[in-house]
Amino acid sequence: MRRTAHISSNRPRLGLALSGGAARGLAHVGVLKVFEEHGVRFDCVAGTSAGALVGGALAAGMPVGEIEQIGRTLRWRDLGRMTVSRLGVQTNAALEQYVRERFPVSRFEELPTPFAAVATDLQTGAAVVMRDEGDLGFAIRASCAIPGWYVPVTDEKGRQLVDGGLVANLPVSVVRALGAEVVVAVDVNSEGAKFMGPPASVLGVLLQSMLVVQRTAAQHQRQLADVVLSPAVGHMRWDEMTRADEFIDAGVEAARDAMPAIKELLEPQPEDEPGWFNFRRPRARQPAKD
Repeated sequence: MRRTAHISSNRPRLGLALSGGAARGLAHVGVLKVFEEHGVRFDCVAGTSAGALVGGALAAGMPVGEIEQIGRTLRWRDLGRMTVSRLGVQTNAALEQYVRERFPVSRFEELPTPFAAVATDLQTGAAVVMRDEGDLGFAIRASCAIPGWYVPVTDEKGRQLVDGGLVANLPVSVVRALGAEVVVAVDVNSEGAKFMGPPASVLGVLLQSMLVVQRTAAQHQRQLADVVLSPAVGHMRWDEMTRADEFIDAGVEAARDAMPAIKELLEPQPEDEPGWFNFRRPRARQPAKD
């Protein structure tokens, strides 16, 4: 059971934006652990790619301990299967089924917390935000469809959808559209390509190529957030799921460092009228290190 937040019931509506990042997205799990420890409850969540998987689990009401267990045991073979297609090496239909089998609910209409997953329309290059209604597993699968590796996912409108990280890897504006007044964003790509050694697989090459595009595109979204967490995961490759412990620990450290700023944002100010808040922005953040 999710803990009650140790803050006033009159607090501003709090939103969480989780970036894509493949295996680096496991750092999101560590962030959620610290939020739970401090009783911080989010009113709405948006996620892209790996962030959609973790954020969708949270919005569905899955306990953080169960999300952590999934994060520690998840492997690439759970997400995709080899296929014969000119559009990709694998199909990630397995991810859709994985979500349906493990999440407490499987449709947007049933979510206890409003949630949005972001994908990319391959033909137009536009962001496709899935929320409010429809199949949760399908939405997360589309958001995670790495182009060139996974076959694009076709929706009911006939659009070919691929990984949302191409257009909105840090979905801050999306969670604001869900009604968030204060936004905490977690960007696992802020350190860029600082891993040790070259990619070890074709998947690693594809992911690394996407990182270059995503890091630039995320800068504007970072400025729209009230607090940005940047877990120190740049020294680990995007495809190293077996390093879950290290990714999660990095998320824990980043969240603990940011917790004072988050709580400050949620505290009512003495000079305000009862029931009103002065939405104080945290002190200027340090620029992301290259």
